[in-house]
Amino acid sequence: MNGSWIELEFIVDGERVDAWSDALLAAGALSVQVEDADADGESEQPIFGEPGEPPPAPGWQRSRLLAMFEGDPQDPLAAVALLAQAADIAGEAVPPSSRRRVVAERDWVGETQAQFAPIEIGPRLRISPSWHRVAESDRERTIVLDPGLAFGTGSHPTTRMCLRWLERALPSGVRVIDYGCGSGILAIAAARLGAREVVAIDIDEQALASTADNAAANQVAIEVRSSRDPAPAPADIVLANILANPLKLLAPMLEGLLRPGGTILLAGLLERQVDEVAACYARCHIEVDQVDEGWACLRGTRQA
Repeated sequence: MNGSWIELEFIVDGERVDAWSDALLAAGALSVQVEDADADGESEQPIFGEPGEPPPAPGWQRSRLLAMFEGDPQDPLAAVALLAQAADIAGEAVPPSSRRRVVAERDWVGETQAQFAPIEIGPRLRISPSWHRVAESDRERTIVLDPGLAFGTGSHPTTRMCLRWLERALPSGVRVIDYGCGSGILAIAAARLGAREVVAIDIDEQALASTADNAAANQVAIEVRSSRDPAPAPADIVLANILANPLKLLAPMLEGLLRPGGTILLAGLLERQVDEVAACYARCHIEVDQVDEGWACLRGTRQA
């Protein structure tokens, strides 16, 4: 292959994307990537709903397929032959237009890592992937955390807002519960910033393993529990950075995890969802703490 591949790109109607994808793989494609052909345009439409809600649409109206396969970069007919073979397998006509390009060998790992730079939260907190060198002056305030299968690297506005609140307002010596811990980033930050006890809870076994590994790598003590385990004792601070629907459905349970007078921090909701989420927390006085890129972070105090 001389360190290169051929990428073939074309657009198909949404209902035919599965047939075309299967046909391309059967014809020898190494991979098939599917994208919304109308992304960032007026016709763009969401296809994923929150947990508990049906998908807004069964699929995109038009999908862009990018098929990668081995071939001679000097032979433009190779892509034409593969496309014709895939069309025959799918029982479709050959698309009227397509694009072929040569993909040269690159440092794929290095390019992926370059997308994740250290994130400055504030004077007391910094998030850095393990492949970035940490200066001695930053070592105490840096949480080392690599992107993985569990949510939470500090790059998303919801996580950043929670981290900012922890840095700004977390009292020392408190007991903290991080519900929906994902990578464990909020639990680790709470432990680093002076929490006496931290309990991290998630429904996903991969998230629990990720949290345990990240806590060990950052040398902090965190109790990791499954959401199926018995409920822990109430905490002074409850963090829940999930999504609007789970925040609404879990409201009675999350309030029950918070002692009277304690603080609850809710994130993972859009600005337009603030009122509907806040209305579910009858035992807490809920206020907007921060807004970032259309996302909101709510803060509440449990009433006696």
